[in-house]
Amino acid sequence: MNTVAQVLAALMALTLIVVGVLETFFFRSPELYPIFLIEPGEYDAVALWTRNVGVYNILMGIAIVVGIVLVRRGQVAAGRALVLAFSAMHVVLGITLVITAPELWLSGLSEAGLALAVVIAIVVGDRRPAHTAAAPSRT
Repeated sequence: MNTVAQVLAALMALTLIVVGVLETFFFRSPELYPIFLIEPGEYDAVALWTRNVGVYNILMGIAIVVGIVLVRRGQVAAGRALVLAFSAMHVVLGITLVITAPELWLSGLSEAGLALAVVIAIVVGDRRPAHTAAAPSRT
């Protein structure tokens, strides 16, 4: 997994963890209305959903971090599989968000866009020829 893919995956993991913390603990904050579109009268009705989705996002972010760590420690196939699986899932989740809640199109685009960038960086990086050792010089 190339460096670009690892950096994008780390950015995605950080985003998921931060958004998860906001969803879990701060969804009642009026400053977050543009992100979540939750009205004060809806707080109690969405509390269970928001907290569960928040923890879900935190755990997915942690799983991506685990994938990056595995790659860095030489277990490339396992780490790559984790990062690809969670990134592909977020491409689908972002598209689903745009379809089911068009008013959250920016959130859906952000979710799917970054995840798609990770997938592309991994796939393109895997298609590039591996560096070969320089042939010994003949003197």
